[in-house]
Amino acid sequence: MAWKRTSWARTSAALAAAVTLVLAAPLPVVAAPRTAPLSSSGIVVAEPDASRTPPPPRLPRDFRGKGKWIVRDLDITVPFTWEGRDGNSQMTAGGPQYPIWFTNLIYGGSLYTLTYKWPGLTEHPCSRIPGFDLETLNEGFENARFVGPETLRGTPHRQVNHWRVGVVLPNLPPGNYPRLPLALGDIYVDEDNRGTFWQVLQFGVQNLYDPELDEWLVMDTFQHRPGTVTLPERCEPPR
Repeated sequence: MAWKRTSWARTSAALAAAVTLVLAAPLPVVAAPRTAPLSSSGIVVAEPDASRTPPPPRLPRDFRGKGKWIVRDLDITVPFTWEGRDGNSQMTAGGPQYPIWFTNLIYGGSLYTLTYKWPGLTEHPCSRIPGFDLETLNEGFENARFVGPETLRGTPHRQVNHWRVGVVLPNLPPGNYPRLPLALGDIYVDEDNRGTFWQVLQFGVQNLYDPELDEWLVMDTFQHRPGTVTLPERCEPPR
């Protein structure tokens, strides 16, 4: 689950939100590059043409969508909603009847995470990181790297642009230096609308509750109209 550590510095929290922005077997969606056939390993990524790089992902102010949150190593898939209204946004995975239930919000200039249920979890605080809003998130996306155009083989097939975002520490120049990939994310947005998010893989410390540190969100619908965003009662309201 993204956005759940109050002790991390703002940089890591920002990335956690961005890439929160979950794979159960069988894999529900497979990304295949459109520019080359699949290799025997099933993975081929064509070298992107810098002159044709599209604009990076940008989460809109108003939207609503439904899909699935998938944690493959736990063999858990739960319903998922992602909604935005007037620049605030909320992710909700699962519910009281599911083994996983959490909500993440950008609300009133703060980043919130409340995990109601997770296997092995006994503490359920609502964490708040002030100084984070929609523009902060989208500024993080500005540094995303374009992987290339791909096809998500779902129902229906979707033509998308694949982007990679990440935070690596320490920030050192090229060369033989020790580095830690703090958090990484793969974001798949519609090729005709960078504000339509169809799939996100997030990997790293923001997934600390998961043994394999990776989770997926896969959207079935994504509409550009205002959704519903509600701050839970146990969360501290923005100041």
